[in-house]
Amino acid sequence: MTATKTQQPEVRHCCAPNCGKVTTSSLKCPICLKQGINSYFCNSRCFRSSFAMHKAIHKKEGAESYDPFPEFPYAGELRPAYPLTPRKEVPAKVKLPDYAQTGEPISEIKNDRTNKIRVLTADEIKKMRIVCELGREVLDAGAAAVKPGVTTEEIDKIIHEETIKRKAYPSPLNYFNYPKSVCTSVNEVICHERFPC
Repeated sequence: MTATKTQQPEVRHCCAPNCGKVTTSSLKCPICLKQGINSYFCNSRCFRSSFAMHKAIHKKEGAESYDPFPEFPYAGELRPAYPLTPRKEVPAKVKLPDYAQTGEPISEIKNDRTNKIRVLTADEIKKMRIVCELGREVLDAGAAAVKPGVTTEEIDKIIHEETIKRKAYPSPLNYFNYPKSVCTSVNEVICHERFPC
């Protein structure tokens, strides 16, 4: 008698920035379908309402990248690289914050309305120390890659992978629909990590 491994169904999230819900729909953007981009929408309403933002991930024909802000008065020679790469996946074993699917940090918004600062217990402080150590390790891995010529996309990939290795969630990812796992700029590197206890 041989045992067979049951395959887990693919978890799909609607890629509309204001949705992000788990969906069983197989509705794909036709351009994504042609370009091999794996993104799904709940329904045609989600697709239509978000297409203006969604199209930023499409590869533009005849060009590796393009400047989506041609009228912006840049001070130097650097330009943003578009199209954006698709949002990176987070494995099922990682505990997700409430905004991972929807983009809205509901618990944070509710807490802000209380105007209270919560005092941590001794046990929570111990957990916070572990979280801080993990965050420091991830930051060090990202910082080690920083040098002239390294793109913010490469740094984002390192931060994402190092965070996932630690079974943690990269806190900027989908926070108010932010598409990356780290916040970076060419002049200063800003990194926020979330390690659920």
